[in-house]
Amino acid sequence: MRNEGLIGALAVAAASVLWGTTGTAAALAPDVGAAAIGACAMGTGGLLQAAVALKSLRQARPALLAQWRLALFGGVCVFVYPLAFYASMRCAGVTVGTVVSIGASPLMAALVEIIVDRERVSGRWFASAALGIAGMVLLAAAPGVSSAGEDMVLGLFLSLAAALTYALYTWAAGRLMRRSVPSRAAMGAVFGIGGLLLMPVLAVTGGPFLASVQNAAVGVYMALVPMLLGYLFFGYGLARVRASTATAVSLLEPAVAALLAAAVLGERLSLLGWCGILLIFISLTAVMTASAKRR
Repeated sequence: MRNEGLIGALAVAAASVLWGTTGTAAALAPDVGAAAIGACAMGTGGLLQAAVALKSLRQARPALLAQWRLALFGGVCVFVYPLAFYASMRCAGVTVGTVVSIGASPLMAALVEIIVDRERVSGRWFASAALGIAGMVLLAAAPGVSSAGEDMVLGLFLSLAAALTYALYTWAAGRLMRRSVPSRAAMGAVFGIGGLLLMPVLAVTGGPFLASVQNAAVGVYMALVPMLLGYLFFGYGLARVRASTATAVSLLEPAVAALLAAAVLGERLSLLGWCGILLIFISLTAVMTASAKRR
């Protein structure tokens, strides 16, 4: 179908909207550390994803065993990503950590496709991604947006590590799907492995979740909504678009996060910040249109 690419991009956009709520949700549990938030969200959410995909995993067992190295690689990237992502926000500030982690991921994904898959990425895609990244820069630099953190240099390094691992597990899951592993089984395997690896981290750091009902509610929300439901949308979309397109559409996430921070947490954006959000939406429109035409 000609609309398959557009539908896939819209599914990734829906996932990005749900992911954009995680910063505001985490802010409602300030006593819970970054590692615990990441381990709960991606760890518990990953295991739930594997549970939902259990039937598909059983049916796809021969194909997954044949591609076990790729599945394991994707799972390790899922393990690293949330630890780097949430730690980057503690070190460099929420906005800078988010915009660098998500903003750099399309270029990381394109580099992976160029180097590993030897695929050609169109100039239009690069222009669209550049618009989104420019929007990220404006959003991060906007007056009134806090970028203060414990260690900016370390935070930026962690953000780039998060961007790379996000691009890599997206690529790994997409490659499994292109090697005859169904979408649900591919996502269940990659996130199930990552979830298992994150469980020891949650066991060591997750005590604050039990300190109050609010903290527990945040943990449950993070696991069920942005992670389980969000990645079900993401897996559906990833089966229909390339990894570079999926990561470019994910630029919607920090825009949603900024809007929620303004509406729920009382943070205010300047005109520069709103211009950044506008550029991100223009970028998304261009990416989704290009995806629909390519398909």
